[in-house]
Amino acid sequence: RGLVLEDRASGVVGALVEFNPPRLVLRDRHGKDHTVRYAPGSVRADIDGKGVPVALRHPAPDPTGPSITASGSIDLGDVPARVARAGRIWVEGLHDAELIEKVWGDDLRVEGVVVESLDGADDLAERVRGFRPGPGRRLGVLLDHLVDGSKENRIAAEIADPDVLITGHPFVDVWQAVKPAVLGYRAWPEIPPGEPWKEGVIAALGVDATPAEFWRHLLGKVRTWRDLEAPLLGAVEQLIDFVAPPEG
Repeated sequence: RGLVLEDRASGVVGALVEFNPPRLVLRDRHGKDHTVRYAPGSVRADIDGKGVPVALRHPAPDPTGPSITASGSIDLGDVPARVARAGRIWVEGLHDAELIEKVWGDDLRVEGVVVESLDGADDLAERVRGFRPGPGRRLGVLLDHLVDGSKENRIAAEIADPDVLITGHPFVDVWQAVKPAVLGYRAWPEIPPGEPWKEGVIAALGVDATPAEFWRHLLGKVRTWRDLEAPLLGAVEQLIDFVAPPEG
């Protein structure tokens, strides 16, 4: 506790106040707590003026202790799903929704959070207005390729509502948010701008499959949050906490 760390995915800097793997709580200089997801290499400390990645250690899990869900949360067992909240989490496409269900499905059912696919975000501002967000009807949006200068970044900039939170990851496609190691690759191929990304990846890997077939294979290799990249983990955790804030 007290160690000042920077979360590399979100840029949050703060003192370590809680570490309950994989969740990490950092308190910034204004006294605000930020919950981020820890993964090896996801945080760094200022050592001799340099940002050095650090590994946080914790006791080995007790084999007699509670089981853990795919997202790293404590499995609450056979708990009835909560009645769906008025709030929603929107994602750009079906693959995003399926990946979130695979890893966070148990958490979402306990919290009563529904994830919906937008099938594209070009008309996001109009759809947000139609949703009519409010304090009891919060909206979280996950965007792909949310980086400076991207179309998605411009779309996000059009929306300013205290009851709407837009997060994202830097990857061109959510496929890239799955660690390539799950398929035995060291890295995803680099596809030239303007070329269809999914088809380009499949061709570069020499795989005889349609995008839908390749995705089913890739999704089937995902077991837990450890198979996903830190930027996606942090973005989804922020949205869940926003739409379903901790009670008490």
